[in-house]
Amino acid sequence: MKDFWKAHSPKIFTGIILAIYAIYLVSTVQSAARLITTGEAVPVLMGICVLGIPLVGVWILIREVRFGATTQAMAKELREQNLLPEDNLPRLPSGRIVRQAADADFVQYKEEAEANPGRWQSWHRLALAYDAAGDRRRARDAMKTAMKLRSADLKANSARQAR
Repeated sequence: MKDFWKAHSPKIFTGIILAIYAIYLVSTVQSAARLITTGEAVPVLMGICVLGIPLVGVWILIREVRFGATTQAMAKELREQNLLPEDNLPRLPSGRIVRQAADADFVQYKEEAEANPGRWQSWHRLALAYDAAGDRRRARDAMKTAMKLRSADLKANSARQAR
């Protein structure tokens, strides 16, 4: 059961959050509709504003779910190619990676990305190293770079196959 939870907890958590958000969206749209149907200027403007907030939220949610799905697909590709780094860094009793070990491990992935700046695989591994070292902002930036490079590779492969 522990292995099941470890493997599926992010997806379960995401599903729960999406369900809660769906309930929020329904109630917000209903409230906005009640305001808009009053026909009075102030409540109509408030209803329109109330609709704007969840629309921004939906845009953010879609962006984040796509980011997660793409990074999972990339990790699966790396795993199939035996290029995914092993998760063998020492951990604290809390489960967090020992920072000094992550920092020492980070160097090889940084050098690899610098030597191969056009390979998405190198950038993906660098993103994982940043994450292990606790630098989430740079991990996300490196993963975005990996995603752009992978997208360009996929387009180039599609164009070659079309010829």
